[in-house]
Amino acid sequence: MRAMVYRGPYKVRVEDKERPSIEHPNDAIVRVQLAAICGSDLHLYHGMMPDTRIGHTFGHEFIGVVDEVGSSVQNLQVGDRVMVPFNIFCGTCWYCARGLYSNCHNVNPNATAVGGIYGYSHTTGGYDGGQSEYVRVPFADVGPSKIPDWMADEDAVLLTDMTATGYFGAQLGDIVEGDVVIVFGAGPVGLVAAKSAWLMGAGRVIVIDHLDHRLEKARTFAHAEVYNFTQHGDIVLEMKKATDYLGADVAIDCVGAEADGNFIQHVTSSKLKLQGGSPVALNWAIDSVRKGATISVMGAYGPLVSAVKFGDAMNKGLTFHTNQCPVKRQWPRLFQHVRDGYLKPSELVTHRVPLEEIAEGYHIFSAKLDGCIKPLVVPSAA
Repeated sequence: MRAMVYRGPYKVRVEDKERPSIEHPNDAIVRVQLAAICGSDLHLYHGMMPDTRIGHTFGHEFIGVVDEVGSSVQNLQVGDRVMVPFNIFCGTCWYCARGLYSNCHNVNPNATAVGGIYGYSHTTGGYDGGQSEYVRVPFADVGPSKIPDWMADEDAVLLTDMTATGYFGAQLGDIVEGDVVIVFGAGPVGLVAAKSAWLMGAGRVIVIDHLDHRLEKARTFAHAEVYNFTQHGDIVLEMKKATDYLGADVAIDCVGAEADGNFIQHVTSSKLKLQGGSPVALNWAIDSVRKGATISVMGAYGPLVSAVKFGDAMNKGLTFHTNQCPVKRQWPRLFQHVRDGYLKPSELVTHRVPLEEIAEGYHIFSAKLDGCIKPLVVPSAA
């Protein structure tokens, strides 16, 4: 089969790779019809994630058709069209029993730190991802769901991570009616988080980024107030002024490890790899909220220490909520929101890239060229 493979930082290519096979009776093999490049894939692409091995196939957002099932799979049949959450989970451990599918204890040798994720380095289990023609899906009876007849493919693929994660980020903010919510980062997850904040009762939603095309999408898609931090000497001071010098009630960090905005922090993290990620956005969040506020962290950081202002957070009495999104737990409500027209994830798609041209797709997305917000990947087999 044809698959994207990692060849080192900023180097990906499409190669022939052995088609995955059934390794356990609970496995399924899915022929990928549509995949996506996620902003967190760029952390792998840039060499920010430990134990990203040569030859690994990325991609944790994908949908497809069941091509083969293991002998014990009962809920799926060959030919079923399925959407696959980015979490790999067993469905029976202590965490899964509590709906914490992203923290499953049985799918990753590094499970004390993180659960299993498709195509996201050996830190998350070493499972090959869906930027390929075929992918092995473990625990096929508990992970995938059949795509509803009424749901468009481009909406379905974006519910496997982007939309669920953005919605979850707003959930973790514990938003109450009338709250002022600041979202740091106008990438796809940040845009969904901003729109979801309205669904949870926010009174004001502010989005901060440095790219005008993304901020324009924040206006039109999420109906948010927008600030370009490059046009303000001190974005924290601007947020204080915008909130009567109290600060926001909730901040949602949707940027993570590669935040711009502070040269020293960016160089020591993204370039010299001396931190587990640039803490710029998270520190802005800490400084921009009022005392007693809540900060939701959705941005992906590496496992190394980062220069976060934790003393300030403690003195302000802030509450932090963070986790990898347990995708399937979000689906019932998100399916209803999509069906009712409150959310239309496919509105964020800007590029559709053939699998054979995925190296160019990564370059465009990484360099933020051509107004790129969300690129999809179309395998040749589709």
